[in-house]
Parts: sequence; structure tokens; C-alpha cells
Amino acid sequence: MLTTRPRGTNDILPGEVEKWRWVEDQFRRVCVEYCYGEVRTPVFEHTELFQRGVGDTTDIVSKEMYTFVDRGGRSITLRPENTAPAVRAYLENKLYAGPQPVKLFYIGPMFRYDRPQAGRFRQFHQVGAEVFGADDPYVDAEVVAMAMNFYKDLGLKNLELHINSVGCPECRPVLRRELKKYFQPLTGILCRDCQERFEKNPLRILDCKVERCSEAGRNAPTTIECLCANCSDHFSQFKKGLELLNLPYIVDRRLVRGLDYYTHTAFEIMVPDIGAQSSIGGGGRYNGLIETCGGPPTPGVGFALGTERIILTMERQEIKIPGALPPDVFVVTAGQGADAEAFKLLFSLRSSGLSADKDYMGRSMKAQMKYAGKTGVRFVVILGEEELANGTAQVRDMGACIQEAIKLDEVAQYLTGRGKKKSRKS
Repeated sequence: MLTTRPRGTNDILPGEVEKWRWVEDQFRRVCVEYCYGEVRTPVFEHTELFQRGVGDTTDIVSKEMYTFVDRGGRSITLRPENTAPAVRAYLENKLYAGPQPVKLFYIGPMFRYDRPQAGRFRQFHQVGAEVFGADDPYVDAEVVAMAMNFYKDLGLKNLELHINSVGCPECRPVLRRELKKYFQPLTGILCRDCQERFEKNPLRILDCKVERCSEAGRNAPTTIECLCANCSDHFSQFKKGLELLNLPYIVDRRLVRGLDYYTHTAFEIMVPDIGAQSSIGGGGRYNGLIETCGGPPTPGVGFALGTERIILTMERQEIKIPGALPPDVFVVTAGQGADAEAFKLLFSLRSSGLSADKDYMGRSMKAQMKYAGKTGVRFVVILGEEELANGTAQVRDMGACIQEAIKLDEVAQYLTGRGKKKSRKS
């Protein structure tokens, strides 16, 4: 229907979008403090990027991607996540040839054909960060600290940091062998997806949300039990980095994340008191992803945080999010000839840095004043026939209930001095 948005999408309207902009501005500020630069990748990419990068055994690739063939016969996919596109941008633009590591952040919409529910949409939005070129475990701790600092700056409470190590290509075969041995007699009770995962990537079974699969894997071998010496040392140093920053954590041996490209560190940030979908963001290290996408062996680590879930969590925790500021000035007209002068004055006020508006609906003066009051405007400038004859305007401070006559050509200067809106603390 022409008047109905597609299921799983949302309109972010005036009055609400200011909250989004404020949250995004806080994220941008934190990233700049940590010396990350912003990157903006295309909304769609070649499908192969996600098939190779994210992994064809993941739910994202096998079930959730919006993929189509364009008029040139190319398979194109709306980006379901932004790490693989950031990697592609790093390679295509030869950022690896410059100083390393390269620290990037992004803000934007992603797309997955998912089941819509509270805080989860088919077009959803993420803020995220990536570091390319550094294998230092303290970098892992840095990206976690940046995400946690961002959440704390927003005022979020009861945050839980869950961490794990998911190994590397050296120790993954050991885990794969142990998992296949464990799940072999249980394949009959696994869901259809996990029966396929058993053959392709049994680690994915540990991430299944189907209750019988979760129950079947309760006593399965964990990644930590199968780590090689290098992965074990990396995980120990990562934990030390968190401890140096006084960031408490929970080692969650079943945490594997939902993407195939993770190696070593994996983490999720949770708020247990917001319902079943308690995760509000996460990430980890992906040392093989850049090579998988056609680049030289290059380490990487990063995270993605869901904007909808952030705002939903803030609302549930009753954290006040700054909304739209009211206009500075509303120009009210009465009598013949006032409208043209008001239109001219309006642009003089705006040129002086004030937000200003006037009536365009032909309302009576009384109705204009009533409308101005509803907007929360601080100053009303009244132009009537008497004011025009005297070359003045009546300026009313709506909060103080004070009104005085000001020369028409001095109104902008007068209001700029008295009423220019203060910027929000950022």
C-alpha cells in the first residue's frame, strides 16, 4: 500500500530524530577522542563480499540478506553489517599503504530480513568502529573500553561485559573435532539448521537460539578448553588490559557471536533487565577477514552497536534524551501590509543565527499567539499596523511576560543579544 511503510522499517520523525542525532553525536565525539576517523561505505555491495567475509554458514548470509540482481546482471546485497564493507574500503583505497593501525568508525543503516520485534527492525541502524593492522591485545581492550565509555556517557546502567576467546585457525580444528564428537549422537534432536551446521561449522550450533539445541549443547566442549598457546596468551593479555582500565567482565565460555570471521576475542555488552534481547552490542577480533576478502594478512578488531536498542534501553531505564529545542522567535502579524514586512524580518533573524518562523496559514492574531505558545518559543515579535507606522515591533518574552517596543531595524540585534539559544552540552 502506498500509505504503509514496509514491515520491519520505521519512520523517525521530528521530535524523535533529535534523540537519534544526539546519541550519534555522543558516539562521534567518543570516537574522535580515541583518534578514530569516520568512514561512509555504500549501502549496497557485491554479494560475494558478504558471502566470503561474513560466512555462508551464518544466518545472515543464508537467511537474512536482501539480495537482488541489478540491470547489469550483477548480484548486489544491501549491507547487513558494516565490517566487511569497511574491510573492502580499506583494501580498495589502499589504506594499508599508510601509517598503521587504521582506526575507523561508522554510523548508518543496515538491512536484514529478520523477524521484527522490540528494538529489532529489517532496516536498522548501527554505530561501530574497526581497527586494522594491530594485533596487540590492548587494542582489543581499547575498543571494548570505547564502547563501554560511550554507553556510560549516555547514562546507561547495569551494563555487563561478557567476553570469550573463539580461537584461531590453528586451534579451531581441535574444537571442531571435539564438537563433532560431542554432537554426533545428538544430531537427531538438533534443528534442521544445526544439522547442516554439524557438517559445515559445528561451532555455530553453540550460537543457536532454538531451545532444544541450546539444551543439547549445554555440556559441549568450549572454545577456551581448546585454545592454542598463542590464543590463550592473547586472551590473558586482553583480560589484563580490561583490568588495567577497571572494566569488570564475565568470561562467557559459550559466547561465539553470530559471524564466521571472528578469531581470538569475542565480546558482548548486555543489560539483563531489558528483556529477552539483552545484548545491546558486541564485537571482537577478525584476523583472517582481510585476507579472506583478497588482501594481505592483516589483523583487525571492532564492534557494532544497535542504535534502536540503545535508545530503547535508555527509554526503559528512564534516561532523559535531549529532544528538539523550541524555536527562538515566532513573528506574529496583524493588519494589512504586516505580512510582507514579517517575511523580510524573518530572514534577517535567521541571518543573525536565530531560529525563527511565522504564520503561513492566514490565522488570526489570537490564533497565531496560541500556536506560538504551543511551540515553546521564547520570543514573539508582533507586527501590526501601528508598529509598521512607527517603524517598530513589539517583542514579547514569553517566559518573563515582558513586552517592549523595539525599532524594526534593531530587532535582530536585540534578540541575538538576549535570546540566542544555548547549544546542548555535547
